[in-house]
Amino acid sequence: MSREEILAAVKDAAARNQGKLPCTVAQELARKLGVPMLTIGQAANELQIKISSCQLGCFK
Repeated sequence: MSREEILAAVKDAAARNQGKLPCTVAQELARKLGVPMLTIGQAANELQIKISSCQLGCFK
C-alpha cells in the first residue's frame, strides 16, 4: 500500500465523519489496509485531521 493510498483513505474516512477521524474508524481502517495504527496516526497528522472519540480518552 503506497503512502498516497493511505493518505487518500484517511482523508476519505475523515470526510465521512465531519472532517475528524474517530478512533474506532482509524482502527478499522488500519486493519482494512493492513498497516499499523501508527501509520494511520501519522497520515492523520500529515493531513491535519484530528482523531476523535478515543476509547482511552486521549483525544476529544
